[in-house]
Amino acid sequence: MAKLTQRALEAVRADQSGAILREEGNLFGRVRAKSDGKVAVSFYYRYRFDGKSRDFSCGTWPTDSLATIRSTRDAARTKVAAGIDPSVEKKIVRHERQEEAAAKLAAMEVQRATALTVQDMFDAWIRDGVRRKDGNAELLRQFGVSALPKIGTIAVKDLTEHDLRAVLRSLVERGVNRSSVILHSNLTQLFAWARKRQPWRKLLVEGDPMELIEIEKIVSPDYDMDTFRDRVLSDAEVTELHGIFMRRQAEYDAAPNRRVVAQPLEPVTRHAIWIMLSTLTRVGETSMARWDHVDLENGEWFIPKANVKGNVSDLTIFLSAFALEQFKQLHAVSGDTAWCFPSRDGKHHIDVKSFTKQIRDRQSQFRRNKDGSPAPPMKNRVHDNTLILAGGLTGPWTSHDLRRTGATMMQRLGVSIEVIDRCQNHVLGGSKVRRHYLHHDYADEKREAWRVLGEHLSRLISSP
Repeated sequence: MAKLTQRALEAVRADQSGAILREEGNLFGRVRAKSDGKVAVSFYYRYRFDGKSRDFSCGTWPTDSLATIRSTRDAARTKVAAGIDPSVEKKIVRHERQEEAAAKLAAMEVQRATALTVQDMFDAWIRDGVRRKDGNAELLRQFGVSALPKIGTIAVKDLTEHDLRAVLRSLVERGVNRSSVILHSNLTQLFAWARKRQPWRKLLVEGDPMELIEIEKIVSPDYDMDTFRDRVLSDAEVTELHGIFMRRQAEYDAAPNRRVVAQPLEPVTRHAIWIMLSTLTRVGETSMARWDHVDLENGEWFIPKANVKGNVSDLTIFLSAFALEQFKQLHAVSGDTAWCFPSRDGKHHIDVKSFTKQIRDRQSQFRRNKDGSPAPPMKNRVHDNTLILAGGLTGPWTSHDLRRTGATMMQRLGVSIEVIDRCQNHVLGGSKVRRHYLHHDYADEKREAWRVLGEHLSRLISSP
């Protein structure tokens, strides 16, 4: 049987597709016509092994030359003579190569995982592990300012309790113990989420470093971990506060040069203070109020549960004459926007921390550094003592103290604790069975509670 030649292969036509070419040494070639009309010949070596006829692929012309194809055939023939099945050996080699490739990919994946940083873990947590009411805005701000600049580039596997403790201690050294406590809580939640999931679980194989940190030993010794406030404004202080508002506004209006006198609290903020005091609402619920939720004609204010802390439930507030008057005056200022307390551009509500900051900035004598020295003025912020009450003897007051003050006034005016709880939209205690069957809405009782509180406040601010 003659040997095949390059010229003979070049002479094969497309219409010969399927034809078998033969050469000595049990080398066969099957003609194949490609879609573009070109011809290819797939060669195989036919041999017998264990009494069976088998074919071993030797290559394809013209991709492989005849010399290479014959060399492959000769190597296979040698193995057959030595009692080795070349087809089986080829499968074993291919399998080994696949295993080797898989091992390399696994090694690359391990290498990639071990290089994951705290920033990577935080990004995954923000994307899939946590959903706060503000869209995680505060978490992004807090970690972006206080944590990630210090530990964000550290590989998770290399992170230690000492790295985390240094982050928390840096906040305490700045005198913001409360921020350190909050960040400690958020870091604890981040690592609790991560240690249950891959790939973070493998990277935390030596344990959760947050479990080794005792925040009580990091904050200042004089810091109250309970942060329990019981500040309640007295009737005299409420009267005094109203007097401060009136006096400061009158002095500002009468000043020949308003650039040299202290600017009074904005009317919008004054209305917010009286509304929070007379309705027992939180500062966030107040800040996010919309005009389409306020019915000035019927004296009702609807607060959707999306605006309520913990998304407890919707709340309808029956406005007293006092609270209704505050909303009417406020409407004259911001009624052309969708928000009762709009941002500067009017496209959104005011920042939920705005009222708190304005009240705190005007009690600057209570702002202290860690060493007890007076804190310096903050850039672009007011720094005076115009809202200090009772000469400062009763300490500073906050926006949330207004809610506590209004509730205490209700209690003193004879409103039952049960009704006060409902006015504050608290989660009520008792068994699930009780909550399931008792559905009286206490609307009349709540309306009366807000009415007596409003009348009391009206008497206080009309006092000399």
